[in-house]
Amino acid sequence: MRKKIVAANWKMNLNLTEGAELVNEIFKGLPPLSEDRRVVIAPPYLHLTQTAAQLTGMIDVCLGAQNCYSEASGAYTGEISAAMLKSAEVDYVIIGHSERREYFKEDDATLAKKVNQALINELQVIFCCGEPLEIRDANTQNAYVEAQIKAGIFHLSELQLKNVVIAYEPIWAIGTGRTATSEQAQDMHAHIRSVIAAQYGAAVADDMPILYGGSCKPSNAAELFACADVDGGLIGGASLKAAEFLGIINAMVEA
Repeated sequence: MRKKIVAANWKMNLNLTEGAELVNEIFKGLPPLSEDRRVVIAPPYLHLTQTAAQLTGMIDVCLGAQNCYSEASGAYTGEISAAMLKSAEVDYVIIGHSERREYFKEDDATLAKKVNQALINELQVIFCCGEPLEIRDANTQNAYVEAQIKAGIFHLSELQLKNVVIAYEPIWAIGTGRTATSEQAQDMHAHIRSVIAAQYGAAVADDMPILYGGSCKPSNAAELFACADVDGGLIGGASLKAAEFLGIINAMVEA
């Protein structure tokens, strides 16, 4: 059975004190997690060692990073390598987030190199994909997302792919006033799984968690997580408030 995962992406928010308090509040309300349920917390780089210390001894709550660089080391001022993340006890790294693609112009070739660096350093990858508004309105979203997946991870072996989680972000439904329905989420997740199955086989596809990253919150989490191919969420704003994030975690536990 594939894992259900809820991952918190804090983005560029919270100072060290605020981050520590948020983790403590989450711990206070955290429900029991079975072997196939997992929580990932991905704070800014500055928080990693502090959050790692707070997570000591936790089996099903893991530390994530929001990005890594595409090279192993060198004169790249301001960047963080996958090896550095591993040394900070990071378990997961988010690669290809829509904000990285848009604001920092990260292209498919760069993201594939980042995936490679993460896997070389035994990190698990949360690989993001998703279409903007104009692609959705043109009804070409399936081909668009399929191309992102093929460019980013189809160079991997079946064994390597076992360390990859996909997160689908409907960019058109984030901050635009438009909302993705659970049916639209399920349709895309099913398509993504079919793309994986066509390349690697049904067994591999069935084992891969596919997360939803489109404004998931306590009020819609249960409906989303009830979809056959939605295996949890990559959570942005709602992960910054303990009560909201715990509500989403509870929905994942009960799914």
